[in-house]
Amino acid sequence: MLGRPLLFAALFALAAPATAVTIYKHVDANGMVSYGDQARPGARVVHIIQPGRGLRGLRSVPARLPGATSSRSDAPDDRVRLDTLKHAGGHTLRVQNDMFAPVEVELSLDGLGNVSGAPNGPIRWIVPPRSQIRLATLAPRDPDQPMRYTPKLRHALGDPRLRPLPHRYPLPWRGGPFRLTQGANGQYSHYTPKGRHAVDIAMPVGTPIVAARGGIVLQTENDQRGRSPNPAGNHVRILHEDGTMGVYLHLQEGSVRVREGQRVQAGTPIARSGNTGRSTGPHLHFVVQRNVGLAVESIPFQFNQPVNALPNFAVGGD
Repeated sequence: MLGRPLLFAALFALAAPATAVTIYKHVDANGMVSYGDQARPGARVVHIIQPGRGLRGLRSVPARLPGATSSRSDAPDDRVRLDTLKHAGGHTLRVQNDMFAPVEVELSLDGLGNVSGAPNGPIRWIVPPRSQIRLATLAPRDPDQPMRYTPKLRHALGDPRLRPLPHRYPLPWRGGPFRLTQGANGQYSHYTPKGRHAVDIAMPVGTPIVAARGGIVLQTENDQRGRSPNPAGNHVRILHEDGTMGVYLHLQEGSVRVREGQRVQAGTPIARSGNTGRSTGPHLHFVVQRNVGLAVESIPFQFNQPVNALPNFAVGGD
């Protein structure tokens, strides 16, 4: 911890004398120190020298790294992001997780130039739900020159350290009986890691869909009318206590009844079946997934009653 004050002192000593500037130092609940020119509750006043040639002053503003790229797995928005806090000592790289689930992240830094403090390899971490974690603090080797680096953030929903518990799932719908139109390892679409163990159950549009297992609602989509933009159509994703996730796809537009962050029990009505997304007929696509290590993949599961024996009272499938 002595390195940062010494670095600040060295940088200030190199700067040409100029006018004093008042800034504010703030420490958040996670111990993250930031500096800015706006007063905030709990902030302390810091007086520094406005530098001349080499130093452009102490300035800390959370900002999206302009060069950051993101490789995502079932995280369709910017609720997991890489921010930078810019200050006189350099840059602090921080991951913000606004999801209602833990997220596994990996940060890599390429094209390094004039940078000290960079890790020797990728940094992996599990970021708890709705929290932030500092991953690295970088400083310029030559304070008169800019740092050069390209950050890359990969992330996946869930904690890969958790192991699935034995569980037999009740049928996630009301009514029927209906027909299984595509099971595990189906040749039409159930051959990728994300969907290999999914099932498609043909049923009329508007069939009540219920949670097959209790948990916390992570993601919902409710406004898609046809096949695009999302191949999954309207959907609900629920995180279970053992880190697995139940996913319900191709739901009817406007029918989703749960909200993100809501805790539901098995049997809770969540939506109605539909025919949205890349669907060839009205049906429910149900799959159980988990994070296997920076990748969300489907896993085998069992219903608590036979499905293959159900009679054919509906047509369609995915």
